[in-house]
Amino acid sequence: MLNTSFSRFRLISLIEGLSYLILVFIAMPMKYLAGNPYLVKVVGMAHGVLFILFCIALFQVMFKCKWNKGLGFQLFVYSLIPFGFLLIEKAIKNQNKD
Repeated sequence: MLNTSFSRFRLISLIEGLSYLILVFIAMPMKYLAGNPYLVKVVGMAHGVLFILFCIALFQVMFKCKWNKGLGFQLFVYSLIPFGFLLIEKAIKNQNKD
């Protein structure tokens, strides 16, 4: 399954997106509502590493699949919003139909 840069990118995108949701909707409320900042430190660090891996995987798949810079920028912007990984998956499927 993970033998191509495209499949690795899809997996990293999913995991990074889920880590973002955990950070925003679980860890941040725990910090501000329950006064427990530890979860933000752990999840925030994991999300940061996953985001860097996402960016590296995005560049790899852009070059190997010969995607244009506009699509790469679009996918990067999608990664910045909650649930953006779903938009990334949709954009990838539309790209593969062409």
